[in-house]
Amino acid sequence: MSVVGFDVGNESGIVAVARQRGIDVVLNDESKRETPTIICFGEKQRFIGTAGAASSMMNPKNTISQIKRLIGRKFSDPELQRDIQSLPFAVTEGPDGFPLIHARYLGEQRAFTPTQVLGMVLSNLKAIAETNLNAAVVDCCIGIPVYFTDLQRRAVMDAAKIAGLNPLRLFHETTATALAYGIYKTDLPENDQLNVAFVDVGHASMQVCIAGLRKGQLKVLAHSFDRSLGGRDFDEVLFKHFAAKFKEEYKIDVYQNARACLRLRAACEKLKKVLSANPEAPLNIECLMEEKDVRGFIKRDEFENISVPILERVKGPLEKALADAGLSVENIHSVEVVGSGSRVPALIRILTEFFGKEPRRTMNASECVARGCALQCAMLSPTFKVREFQVHECFPFSIALSWKGSVPEAQGGAAENQSTIVFPKGNPIPSIKALTFFRSNTFSVDVMYADANELQALPKISTYTIGPFQSTKGERAKLKVKVRLNLHGIVSVESATMLEEEEVEVTVTAAKEAPAKMDTDEAKVDSSAAENDVNMQDAPGTGAENGVPETEDKPVQMETDAKAEPSKKKVKKTNVPVVELVYGGLATADLQKAVEKEFEMALQDRVMEETKDKKNAVEAYVYDMRNKLHDKYEEFVTAGEKDELIAKLQEVEDWLYEDGEDETKGVYIAKLDELKKQGDPIEERYKEWTEREPASNQLNYCINSYREAALSKDAKFDHIDLAEKQKVVNECGEAEAWLREKKQQQDGLPKHATPALFSADIKRKAEALDRFCRPIMTKPRPAPAKSLRHLRQLSPLLNHNRLSSNLNKSKKVENKWLKKLRKAPSHLPLNLWIPKSPRQPQQLEAC
Repeated sequence: MSVVGFDVGNESGIVAVARQRGIDVVLNDESKRETPTIICFGEKQRFIGTAGAASSMMNPKNTISQIKRLIGRKFSDPELQRDIQSLPFAVTEGPDGFPLIHARYLGEQRAFTPTQVLGMVLSNLKAIAETNLNAAVVDCCIGIPVYFTDLQRRAVMDAAKIAGLNPLRLFHETTATALAYGIYKTDLPENDQLNVAFVDVGHASMQVCIAGLRKGQLKVLAHSFDRSLGGRDFDEVLFKHFAAKFKEEYKIDVYQNARACLRLRAACEKLKKVLSANPEAPLNIECLMEEKDVRGFIKRDEFENISVPILERVKGPLEKALADAGLSVENIHSVEVVGSGSRVPALIRILTEFFGKEPRRTMNASECVARGCALQCAMLSPTFKVREFQVHECFPFSIALSWKGSVPEAQGGAAENQSTIVFPKGNPIPSIKALTFFRSNTFSVDVMYADANELQALPKISTYTIGPFQSTKGERAKLKVKVRLNLHGIVSVESATMLEEEEVEVTVTAAKEAPAKMDTDEAKVDSSAAENDVNMQDAPGTGAENGVPETEDKPVQMETDAKAEPSKKKVKKTNVPVVELVYGGLATADLQKAVEKEFEMALQDRVMEETKDKKNAVEAYVYDMRNKLHDKYEEFVTAGEKDELIAKLQEVEDWLYEDGEDETKGVYIAKLDELKKQGDPIEERYKEWTEREPASNQLNYCINSYREAALSKDAKFDHIDLAEKQKVVNECGEAEAWLREKKQQQDGLPKHATPALFSADIKRKAEALDRFCRPIMTKPRPAPAKSLRHLRQLSPLLNHNRLSSNLNKSKKVENKWLKKLRKAPSHLPLNLWIPKSPRQPQQLEAC
């Protein structure tokens, strides 16, 4: 079972796996630890990852990137609109109000949803993991930003399903960083709590997490974020600065050319990295636009001055995180900085001034999220045993439930909307809470954000229709509705149960019984379960409706003394159907279509890769065979054959770069077979010439070895009959004669002729000789004979050093010993049958 963690960033993705008693970051095909999250759509196939990044400059309008900023967001979102302006590819509004990405693929214009594109990225990262693990990858843990909404989290889950993955958990990136930091700390206090602030400044966002660490425990105290404050904002500041400068000095407008924009942005990103370590840096780009070379220069002070509006926003998330955690700066033990955008010196200076201490860089700034996700996946997987370490995560938003109250028939007017916060901000993940409703027919419940302005998202998340149901008593039924906040941070109404009380006749005969407890439908905590559901009481304001307090749902105590009780109440539970409607969610049928489409595109990519391999094989064969015909194959081909084959190779080469530039896999296979019909005989003659001599030497060695053993007078072959030895000698002679005859025929032929003696025939002859001779010459020795020599061969059973002098004295002693040994029963030790005398040993050593 695989244990994999994925960190899908705006610019690059990282894959970490648990193996060899640790966490490793795996390498891609180019032996790099980071893989670009870029997809380039070509005329015949997709180029994903490193190949997509290599093609982005040549095909910018069909190269999709920054997908993390688009997924699960409305097209009308102001932040999305700002992001679209800097993207080279086309994004339009779909019929459902969500963005559609347009690219030219297989010769026609196609539209893809951000979820589909993210599924393609995850498929590529999955392939990297499978290549390194040499096993299928299904279960995983995926890192997501803490500010992802419910819809964005569902979209990531759908993208994982498209890629064939099963996420065990969507893990907050800052929490993954805290886990990767805390699980290896051996000096954590047992009773006191160590407060650590984790600041993650990534490519497009800033996230802050304050966590309390104890021995074997991590508790997240607060989350805060700025969704539009990251490294790319510093790149954009430099881009705008130099775009205005080049327009003034060189009279060129890079905004009018998509490729020029990409090249200038890439140069500004490198410039930012140079300024992180140097006080000044130059910018030089050849042929940026209109065949003009451009030059620029900037100092770090100037860069920081133009970045002031961005730097002023850094303190906001820091202050908010401290306020939500209820801590002051003095309570923070240390500050850990991660993320690709955290290398800007001005940003580190602001963090130092705010916390009053220098931020640390204990972890790898780019890999810590993937490592934390792999650790969390290992904790959730039964395959690995991980150090005992508890992670207490908290939810960053407040979730409320809203419904319409019922109106009694005697009263007119419309029902008023009622709502309650079910999961307040900071609620543990995962969690289950139950609400009690009194209804007489089907009703709806809305799941919504308590403060949608903070997220800049639609207030409604989903609507659940509960019913139909029918009460047997004809009055309003009591329904218990369970709401779940799962490991992924997704809220859903899990179930609805109708509770009805029935009277049951019961006669108690025992003198005294223990008090019985009624089922009160309380959620219980199971500390061993993967999801520790939080035990909850009825949420405030939900147990009563229209001023009617809930009094029926209380434990009923029963007296069960010697007297009999005529009846008691029993609660009957009936499951009520619940229908889910997620606003903006992907329908099951659409998800299945997306899975099928991804399979088709992956198949097309695989076919094209195989076609390229076959085309390259034809091209390589042409060049390789042409060189060998003038080198080592020259003596093994006639002049006519050589000229004919060279002409054929030239013909195929011309075809490859003209009509055969874009052909199918089968055509290239046929061309290669056509060439090999002429080239294989030449290769075979050369191969036979090089392998014939070693094979002959091996056969000669086999002949000489068996013949020498058969003619040997060595005692170890004395038990083999002379007739069988003669068979071995005859077989060796026949093999030697056959080899001599064939070699004479071969020596009379030129090198370019068809061989008369093949190395395969020689090897088969050697194998046949070995099969015939080996059983004879390795025949085991028979049972011990009646002689002193054979008795001495029992030396493992005898103390030979002590017996040798006595056994050699006389024939009588020899015969006496042999007689005793033959009469000895097999189930008794030998020492019981050895006669005792001053001239003979006391016993034989046991085997």
